Amino acid sequence: RVQVLRPLGLLLCLWALRLPAGPGAAARGLDIASYRERVRAMFYHAYEHYLESAFPYDELRPLTCDGQDTWGSFSLTLIDALDTLLILGNVSEFQRVVNVLQEGVDFDIDVNASVFETNIRVVGGLLSAHLLSRKAGVEVEAGWPCSGPLLRMAEEAARKLLPAFQTPTGMPYGTVNLLHGVNPGETPVTCTAGIGTFIVEFATLSHLTGDPVFEDVARKALKALWKNRSDIGLVGNHIDVITAKWVAQDAGIGAGVDSYFEYLVKGAILLQDKELMSMFLEYNKAIKNYTKFDDWYLWVQMYKGTVSMPVFQSLEAYWPGLQSLIGDVDNAMRTFLNYYTVWKQFGGLPEFYNIPQGYTVDKREGYPLRPELIESAMYLYRATRDPTLLELGRDAVESIEKISKVDCGFATIKDLRDHRLDNRMESFFLAETIKYLYLLFDPDNFIHNDGSDFDVVITPYGECVLNAGGYIFNTEAHPIDPAALHCCRKRKEEQWEVEDLMREFYSLKKTKKFTLKRQSEHGEGETAKDTEDAEKAGEKRNSKKSSHSLLSCPSQSFNSKLAVLGQVFLDNT
Repeated sequence: RVQVLRPLGLLLCLWALRLPAGPGAAARGLDIASYRERVRAMFYHAYEHYLESAFPYDELRPLTCDGQDTWGSFSLTLIDALDTLLILGNVSEFQRVVNVLQEGVDFDIDVNASVFETNIRVVGGLLSAHLLSRKAGVEVEAGWPCSGPLLRMAEEAARKLLPAFQTPTGMPYGTVNLLHGVNPGETPVTCTAGIGTFIVEFATLSHLTGDPVFEDVARKALKALWKNRSDIGLVGNHIDVITAKWVAQDAGIGAGVDSYFEYLVKGAILLQDKELMSMFLEYNKAIKNYTKFDDWYLWVQMYKGTVSMPVFQSLEAYWPGLQSLIGDVDNAMRTFLNYYTVWKQFGGLPEFYNIPQGYTVDKREGYPLRPELIESAMYLYRATRDPTLLELGRDAVESIEKISKVDCGFATIKDLRDHRLDNRMESFFLAETIKYLYLLFDPDNFIHNDGSDFDVVITPYGECVLNAGGYIFNTEAHPIDPAALHCCRKRKEEQWEVEDLMREFYSLKKTKKFTLKRQSEHGEGETAKDTEDAEKAGEKRNSKKSSHSLLSCPSQSFNSKLAVLGQVFLDNT
């Protein structure tokens, strides 16, 4: 049995879209290797002090050299940092931590947990580590990647979140008790991002485990937000998940909304889903029409489009990276350069920045070592090789080391104006900020694979191509291998085509009139009637689907993929 994978088309696209050499760092004399090693040292300074002073708590308190639980008592920093270890090349520590997590993490606890944060950090971190385990030298069990201890942990954590989705609208509550479900008095008001940021992790879970419930609830939540957008095509910031009434009607691309848009794009790429991409492109039109001013994005009233807050939020800095994923690189660079001017002004991005005044907003002057501008720099550097993007990476290393580094790690910057610090090191510092910095300075990392290298593994469903590149980062920077989604079950239309081919094969075998022949992409060797019949069958099975995708690397038909892989038996008469 052979499971031929849709990502084979992605391999060819990645190869065809190899990046130009460009001016690179040499144009401005930046020593990439030196900064890469400085980022590595930053990671270990933070990571080792977490292990020494804070584990098994969720996070390190770097000013007092102790730990605290923040998001649910999961040893969160350890989960969040796990795939970063492999990206830095530390396979032995990756293997050790996998064993520690299996023995020490328990989700059957009486804790009120954020549905959003548990998904992106815990479920996302475990899924990524599961899919990278074989590459890290972990001895995987038979049936991997369709089974494995980290996958079972991810599934257990995700099942603890499912009660939150049991609402009349399908939009989830923001908080759930891991032991008892949703508390009776739980507020029904949830932010937009807290509703629309599940499709990457939950669809991955469904494809790996074969249980559709995860992807189903994630899609229902996405579509509920889409259904409740305003007449001018915008969504607000907070909504009542019971009544579907908008409670906060500010529309923008930042806090409370951000990863909803991110997951429409990344979900579309991961799943090759035309509908999700169409939804984002419609939103993108409205965002440009009502919120964009001089390559900044403001906050507006979702029904009228009038400006409500002329501010830039640090969380919005993911947007240029997202624009690069849909090919809008010129606009992405212009917006990135606006945001970079703010970084240069303060040595970091304040949480809120008043655009007309050109200064911070009261009580929003802090920088908790967020990754978003660095994330955009990494994406844009892969697309353009513009050395300005490396300069942002350099500035980030210099600023964080100078302002934030303390004896026990790196501390949140409470106020960028006077560099006062706060006693917290969020787990995303090791999951995202360090990871994106390292990848910016490591062009040859396996994460950047262009499809020229890959692994073939045997699953219960046949051969499976993995580690070919095209990784999709969830919003906590946990990379998901899109090829893995096609390893653990046959898509219906592919199953039909397999059955058709096998019937043809056995029919030919009976007559002993077959020869070995390489099949071309257009089905060389088929008769006109065979082709006509196949087209009619295909039209019937896919009557609701367009033959062209909005995505840059559309999936191939089963026959085409089989042709790329090699030889099939065909009639020679």
